[in-house]
Amino acid sequence: MTTRGTLRVYLGAAPGVGKTYKMLEEGRRRLHRGTDVVVGFVETHGRPFTEAMLDGLEVVPRKDMVYRGAAFTELDVDAVLARRPEIALVDELAHTNVPGSTAAKRWQDIERLLDAGIDVLTTVNVQHLESVNDVVEAVTGVPQRETVPDAVVRRAEQIELVDMTPEALRRRMAHGNVYKPEKIDAALGNYFRVGNLTALRELALLWLADKVDDQLDKYRADHGIDKTWETRERVVVALTGGPEGDTLIRRAARIAARTKGSDLLAVHVVRGDGLADADPANLTRQQLLVESLGGSYHQVLGADVPVALLDFARGVNATQLVLGASRRGRIAQLFSPGVGVTTTAESGPIDVHLVTHEAARRRVRLARPGGGLTLRRRLLGFALAVTGLPLLTVVLSVLRLDTALPNDILAYLVLAVAVALVGGLLPALICAVGGFLLLNWFFTPPVHQFTVAERENLFALVAFVFVAVAVATVVDGAARRARAAARASAEAQTLATLAGSVLHGDNPLDALLERVRESFGLTSVTLLERDAPHGPWRIAATVGGQPCASPNDGETDVPIDEHTALALRGHPLPAADRRLVEAFAAHAAIALRQQRLGRQAAAAQTLAEVDKLRTALLSAVSHDLRTPLASAKAAVGSLRSHDVEFSPADTEELLATAEESIDKLTRLVENLLDMSRLQAGALAMTLQPVSVAEAVPRAVDDLGPAAAGVRITVADDLPEVYADPALLERVLVNVLANAVRHSPPGQPPIVGVSEHAGQVDIRVIDHGPGIPVQDRERVFQPFQRLGDRDNTSGVGLGLALSRGLAEAMGGTLLPEHTPGGGLTMTLTLPSAEAAQPPNEAPADPALLARLDHPADRRTAT
Repeated sequence: MTTRGTLRVYLGAAPGVGKTYKMLEEGRRRLHRGTDVVVGFVETHGRPFTEAMLDGLEVVPRKDMVYRGAAFTELDVDAVLARRPEIALVDELAHTNVPGSTAAKRWQDIERLLDAGIDVLTTVNVQHLESVNDVVEAVTGVPQRETVPDAVVRRAEQIELVDMTPEALRRRMAHGNVYKPEKIDAALGNYFRVGNLTALRELALLWLADKVDDQLDKYRADHGIDKTWETRERVVVALTGGPEGDTLIRRAARIAARTKGSDLLAVHVVRGDGLADADPANLTRQQLLVESLGGSYHQVLGADVPVALLDFARGVNATQLVLGASRRGRIAQLFSPGVGVTTTAESGPIDVHLVTHEAARRRVRLARPGGGLTLRRRLLGFALAVTGLPLLTVVLSVLRLDTALPNDILAYLVLAVAVALVGGLLPALICAVGGFLLLNWFFTPPVHQFTVAERENLFALVAFVFVAVAVATVVDGAARRARAAARASAEAQTLATLAGSVLHGDNPLDALLERVRESFGLTSVTLLERDAPHGPWRIAATVGGQPCASPNDGETDVPIDEHTALALRGHPLPAADRRLVEAFAAHAAIALRQQRLGRQAAAAQTLAEVDKLRTALLSAVSHDLRTPLASAKAAVGSLRSHDVEFSPADTEELLATAEESIDKLTRLVENLLDMSRLQAGALAMTLQPVSVAEAVPRAVDDLGPAAAGVRITVADDLPEVYADPALLERVLVNVLANAVRHSPPGQPPIVGVSEHAGQVDIRVIDHGPGIPVQDRERVFQPFQRLGDRDNTSGVGLGLALSRGLAEAMGGTLLPEHTPGGGLTMTLTLPSAEAAQPPNEAPADPALLARLDHPADRRTAT
């Protein structure tokens, strides 16, 4: 059988840190040692130092593929398998293969090589790990559609972090070692900001730290090491299910917070003998509390609580253990030291904290005799004792000549055990005492006297009473524990069901009331409320049949506070069920308040947005309508005046002023109409391939003399974009007009166009004062006249409309900082080669469903 190959992964925090370079360097080192090494697939991205590392390495030819008229190259797995090297270098673990390939993802190709016994060296960036993909998007604002499951990377025998400080990486980029010169400024101002790189670096370090933890745990388990290694502070808090758990959790969280990077773990030991007295409701609440404090909750099974606690603590390499002070009385502690004392004595290097709490000062109440059995069983026990004692005495008296005193005692003991099994402790006590007296009177010399002549007989009688009482106590305790366990199990199941229905329901309040009704077999459950303490009741929510108009209308009412109550109709609830219903009544009141607060917040937010929009619209439109209207009216009025005779030049100038003013009004009305169509989703578009090299100059021409100095940089081999030609031109005109308006004299805007990973970026760069980061999103809100310099002109629809049009065409419009000062607006659109036309159906839907967006066919390295 072929031995599976080993996987080595070079993990990077960001593109450009040198993962591919390190992989090639390791390949060359092993080649010089005599190992058979080939390059299966390496993407150099035109980086000279990376390309130089390929010298001397055998490269397996790639497989050529055609997809929708475009040519691509992919890893030729079959060629590598036919070559059968010892080691294969395969770049970009998270890469998505072109449709039609053998596997959808490159990591699946690598699995085939590993199964064939070939060792593989590969690379991946932290942003492509599935578990942190959403975090990376939140930090950088850039979605990563190509991901690899964490389990694939964690299975690697070796993971090496290729690390570089943010400042060093930005210097590498500025020197042109990562991207081409035309992409450097935009990259430094967007994805490769210092904050983004720092966050990505921390994500990579934390992810790798978890992998190192797994390796350490495996090493300790393989070598049987149970001694604590204080590599990281881990605080374990032991929970009994009692009310003191909240105090212990908060104390443990404070202890863990004193050391950065500490772990908080809560553990509850479930007794294997079934004698645990934990409250499921308390444990559920405490689990939520632990998780809200950043910890984790665990349950372990163990008959010996101290042993189970210490085994768990040593298993997780804990350094500190937090326990609650014993709730047992002093007399009980004389017979057994308790969990806290035993755990402290056996803890070894683990520090144990015994935390006092109010429950430890409460006295333990003794259980009522027979409290674990039903009344029917206790009555049967009394009946058996009353009828069994005389009957057994008669039988033994008849057989007196054939039996001795020990046999008589055993007969009465059997009767006492039977009574204990049926009726519990109190009937067994009566049976034992009655049996003692009957044995003494009828069968112990001297007979018919309450005296005992021989010491052995006295001991036998006392032993008989002790054994009978002991058996009865054990039976009664077992019955009480069984009833408590059944009750706790039912309550826990009800809590879990209710919680699940509330979490997954669209209406938490109705779901909560419905589950209460079903759980307790009620016909209706009604939540009532009133405005004043003695005012009339009204129905806030109800489920089931006829609702209750007041708490007195139901068989059971559960007051919540002065203003709310829960009314139950169907049958009276026993006291044992009432405690559970009271808890959910409180939750129902909270759900009602949250429901109303949510509605009020939504209504208030809507009203605030409408009022804000109305105020901004009135302010902006009144200004921008008034100015061109006044100019046009003045020009037309002057022309109609008979008091002044204008020359042909003056007449032409007045007509031009009127025409320009009317054009401004026309553009304003068109923008308003387009914005309303966008918000209504009724904007008509005709998407088709458009040449950016032609669209940009047309937009500059539309601006007239004001844009005469705009510099345009467009590569000759730039692919076409997939967009609406008219809408694209309007977006460019609006963005260019904004840049021209805010550019200082002598520094006109620059328009640069580049293509990367199936997308075309059009950057309009100005060197004005710029916009603060916290205000950049505001410029895309309608009627916001926020700018670099001029904050008095324009209705504030240009950039808002531009972003809406860009997104309607499947693109984005994002503001970035211009290195050296200013603002860069980046319009990103899909290239015509990568875009999927709406009326074109894919040839293989099942295969394309596994393929991420085609724009991400190449993974940055």
